[in-house]
Amino acid sequence: MHSGPARAGSHPGGRPRVPGDTPRRRPPRADLIAAAAAIGLFAVAAVTGGLLYLWGRPVHASAAPLFAQWLPHVGPGTPLALLVAALVWWRGPALAARLAWRPLLAVSYAAAVAWTLSLALVDGWQRGVAGRLTTTYEYLHEVPGVTDIPAMLAGFSGRILGLQPDSWTTHVSGHPPGALLVFVCLDRIGLSGGGWAGVLCILVAALVAVAVPHTVRLLGTDEAARAVVPFVVLFPGAVWSGVSADGLFAGVTATGVALLAYGVIRGRAVGAVAGGALLAFGCYLSYGLVLMAPIALAVVVLAGRRWRTAGWAFVGAVPVAAVFTAAGFWWPTGYHLVIERYYQGIASERAYGYWVWADLALVVVSAGPVAAVILRRAVLAGRQALPLRQPGAAHATWLLPLAATVAILAADLSGYSKAEVERIWLPFTGWLLAGAALIPPADRRGWLAAQAAVALTINHLLLTVW
Repeated sequence: MHSGPARAGSHPGGRPRVPGDTPRRRPPRADLIAAAAAIGLFAVAAVTGGLLYLWGRPVHASAAPLFAQWLPHVGPGTPLALLVAALVWWRGPALAARLAWRPLLAVSYAAAVAWTLSLALVDGWQRGVAGRLTTTYEYLHEVPGVTDIPAMLAGFSGRILGLQPDSWTTHVSGHPPGALLVFVCLDRIGLSGGGWAGVLCILVAALVAVAVPHTVRLLGTDEAARAVVPFVVLFPGAVWSGVSADGLFAGVTATGVALLAYGVIRGRAVGAVAGGALLAFGCYLSYGLVLMAPIALAVVVLAGRRWRTAGWAFVGAVPVAAVFTAAGFWWPTGYHLVIERYYQGIASERAYGYWVWADLALVVVSAGPVAAVILRRAVLAGRQALPLRQPGAAHATWLLPLAATVAILAADLSGYSKAEVERIWLPFTGWLLAGAALIPPADRRGWLAAQAAVALTINHLLLTVW
């Protein structure tokens, strides 16, 4: 309470209010309950994982449910990570509200790169960046052996299954050849080694901080898009996108969705073609990225079901599939073989009964506790808006997060991502933050602090494997 009315545009104390700077107050109880329930789910998963280990039934994740090792530590990235988190928390919402849109996207991208790189450098340059993709399980292990790219593509499926002398290493066998091809091409242009590969993953992963808010602006409102920016910058999933190939996958597919949105909203066939090509290429980076379909469908629905323009996306997608097929890689064959390879390894020992719900607990640390708040509000907004007879700008804030949730649930129920989804689901979890505008402005800085705290805590207490 205060003694008298404040002037319009001012705080009660008389200080002029700037855009994005809102009075502090306690978030609504329902939001706090949603976040607490999400954190509680993670705690239960951690305790259950520990108990199962003691009972002789390990879930095969070193710091269950996280695939990491307990190792409290600091590193050269610690001061920068703290500085980025503090600056985004302090000035992020205000800058997002007042900067012109293109400069804002440039700042968002630069800040996301700084955040992701600083988190990686908490583990040091070698352990956190340059060495991440060079282990015997990773892509760069196979790069020197690829002397003939057409031959590699033609014979790729024959080396997917394990227990044979020339089997691909774990990550290469678990993905279509597009992922290996990216790193082979990087090597061919003279940027060889783990350092360049790690930097590439960080730079591409940071595109999420541009693509998600720009998609929201195209399909929704400028105000809603600006609310998203600080949250995609302080994305807790940056712990894993720097450095993992899945961060690169997230950047590629998010850019594809943004281009698709541009194409269907502006009626530009070239945008839809480019978006379709990137989304198709995503399916040759990871088999699971076919589940970007709900998000792409949400874009078309929000654009007013402009199916004719959206059809140009297939014009972009078909040549990508045709090139890989002509080169000798048939996607359905690779998919069925990788399922067989999946159960040749540790997946056969990871209990579905634990991971089917523990995987969802991992979303709490990858997307952050604010995702639970956004989803609660998105469900309420969706219930009020349905049936969706006439798409409007306000619908983007709830439909995009719910579409990402559909993709996550489908991946979860499939059983093909038992553990490690804090990394594997990066292409989906970033889209949960598209509904940041559903959070009252006065509460956003508090949730930004929670997001940063989760990332900093995980990165400093645990040594993440990816």
